[in-house]
Amino acid sequence: MSSPTLSGAVAHHPWWESGVIYQVYPRSFQDSDGDGIGDLAGVLARLDYIAALGVDAIWLSPVFPSPMADFGYDVADYCGIDPMFGDLAAFDSLLAAAHARGLKLILDFVPNHSSDQHPWFLASRSSRDDPKRDWYIWRDPAPGGGPPNNWISDFGGSAWEWDAQTGQYYLHAFLKEQPDLNWRNPALRAAMMDVLRFWMDRGVDGFRIDVLWHIVKAEGLPDNPPNLHWTSAQTERDKLIQRHSTDQPEAHAISADMRALADSYGERVLIGEIFLPNDRHARWYGTPDRPQVHLPFNFQLIENDWNAATLTRIIADYEASLPPFGWPNWVIGSHDAPRIAARIGEAQARVAAMLLLTLRGTPTLYQGDEIGIGPVDIPPDRIRDPQHWRQPTLDIGRDRSRTPMPWDASANAGFTAGKPWLPLNADWPVRNVDAQLADPDSMLALYRALIALRRVAQALAIGGIAIAVGDSDVLAYERWHDDDRLLIALNLCAEPRQLLLPVGVRIAEVLASTLPSHPMDGTLHGDEGLVLRLERDN
Repeated sequence: MSSPTLSGAVAHHPWWESGVIYQVYPRSFQDSDGDGIGDLAGVLARLDYIAALGVDAIWLSPVFPSPMADFGYDVADYCGIDPMFGDLAAFDSLLAAAHARGLKLILDFVPNHSSDQHPWFLASRSSRDDPKRDWYIWRDPAPGGGPPNNWISDFGGSAWEWDAQTGQYYLHAFLKEQPDLNWRNPALRAAMMDVLRFWMDRGVDGFRIDVLWHIVKAEGLPDNPPNLHWTSAQTERDKLIQRHSTDQPEAHAISADMRALADSYGERVLIGEIFLPNDRHARWYGTPDRPQVHLPFNFQLIENDWNAATLTRIIADYEASLPPFGWPNWVIGSHDAPRIAARIGEAQARVAAMLLLTLRGTPTLYQGDEIGIGPVDIPPDRIRDPQHWRQPTLDIGRDRSRTPMPWDASANAGFTAGKPWLPLNADWPVRNVDAQLADPDSMLALYRALIALRRVAQALAIGGIAIAVGDSDVLAYERWHDDDRLLIALNLCAEPRQLLLPVGVRIAEVLASTLPSHPMDGTLHGDEGLVLRLERDN
């Protein structure tokens, strides 16, 4: 091996360490009532499909009451269900049915901001003297007029919105319809903890916490420094370094309080959405005596170039950054990110599936990636994402990752009896779940086989990892548990490459290939990934 052991197995593994998480974007999963928008009854109708994938948990994107300015990430009631998706009874039915199938259910919690239609904000905006005024972040204009500081919204433009009625600005890290909550206010903090209790009392198994690193801002709200490396190819947000508007030390105490609350309910998982360099990212695990989130989301497979040298480096650096008690996690797609098959092509998307499901740590996969949905053209009159319209020249809209799930070759791919809220992938008549279930060599068959392999191979589910020697364009690493020793070799190019084995071992068994068949001739075919069981060469 070319490097020492990066990390080994530990003693106790709760469900979320050995399990696989599946993200459902409810608007686009299954529509039950013909309005063209997915709903909770639709998710319920497709639970058997999810269970048959072999995953352990569903992460459900927001279904709370919302004006839908940002498609549910602008919450108007943290303890309800939007009528578009159903009601609390429909949610309870889904939760019970998921649990009956052995599936956990994780909700998307949005703590940084609410909707501007939330009763809390309506009260806060009504008067400077209202008891909830300080539940949000209000400031006077800067000397001479204008916004209080130079902060830029993540969606472009100033992060401040003028309110003529009360003569102050309020802060919004995203849309103006998403005012930021003030987590320095004890009453607000207590109210949001009550939200977590409400859902855990109902039986949910954890939370994915949206933009967790945003929730506290620096005292005094100083200007953010300029990014001297900014170019016009980047978003407006990136003109500044978000030094004072994100990742503040005080946020870690809130994260730890959330963890203490979750732990009081048993094995509930907290997954924090956090985009930071490794050293700052790792701090969100907390400490052994004051733990924070179980899984600070790791997006590096989405954010970096797709080549062996880069991936080898990020895996090694990420593993090295983890605290001894920290458990890794990986993701290759989400409702915010370009589809993996659109980014690197279908052949390499199969390799990416093997990478995701064989690295050490908890994998999260996004609906539709398991059937290889690739580029989707969204006509201008069908674009819905406000992020696109705020900065249209950058072509950063997220609609292409949120298109409806194609289930079969019937009208509208079996997603809806009405008009889908977004267009389907153009190849849906042949790229759909039913077609792939009938094809033993399909992308879906590969995902199901790899997830099943994780269940029987403890080396993949909870074992150690070390980078191994690989030919050029090959990413290779070993996984092991007790005496079971596996080699994963991934060819990241379309040309054949040599398969290099560690010294003193031979191949005992080919456990999985991304291709239909693999003759053991000492090569990796183009775009091929292999999982090999090794044994000593006597």
